[in-house]
Amino acid sequence: MPIGDLRPGRQVFVGGKLENRKMKFKKRRILKITAAIGVLTCAGIILAFGFSGEIESVPVSSEIAISTQPMDSTENHGALRDSLEDFGMDLLGVPYVYAGTSREGFDCSGFVYYVFKNFDIEVPRSSSQFDNFGKEISIDSVKKGDILVFLSPTRNAIGHIGIVTTPNGMETEFIHASSSKEMQVTISSLKQPGYSKRFVKAISVLEN
Repeated sequence: MPIGDLRPGRQVFVGGKLENRKMKFKKRRILKITAAIGVLTCAGIILAFGFSGEIESVPVSSEIAISTQPMDSTENHGALRDSLEDFGMDLLGVPYVYAGTSREGFDCSGFVYYVFKNFDIEVPRSSSQFDNFGKEISIDSVKKGDILVFLSPTRNAIGHIGIVTTPNGMETEFIHASSSKEMQVTISSLKQPGYSKRFVKAISVLEN
């Protein structure tokens, strides 16, 4: 029989009597044959044999199991929070520009707006609108990607916001567009007097 005619499940006789005629693919089977030296290849199985004796079928390829299960929602949001942080970090050093919303320059709310918009998450454009936006959470429960809300340095009203990068209670670090001496996108700590005294609340706009 020509090798090209071999198909899975067909019986093959090689120069003698085939004592075990059943061969299941993807499983190892021992066949006793009497034959001359030769090699047959059929449907991914190599039969290698010598003089009278036993031969063993050896699969030439292996199967790879690929999981099609969706990522756990908690893992999804954890990855999103990491991505928010990474994207914000790439903007470190961008200058502070009043009403700025681009890489040419940001104000505090413009920076937060720009970062979240990159991930198709809508947040207010003005810091004052964060007074009644999002879900308020305790400072001890904040995670990366949550938002810290502060009073304005000059008046008793919401006037500044930043994005949490390193949660740690009242020593939490956050990235923001600072209009103080830095005058750029920078990282600050909530423990700094200039921010701890003006801190109002932490909010989350993400589900987990």
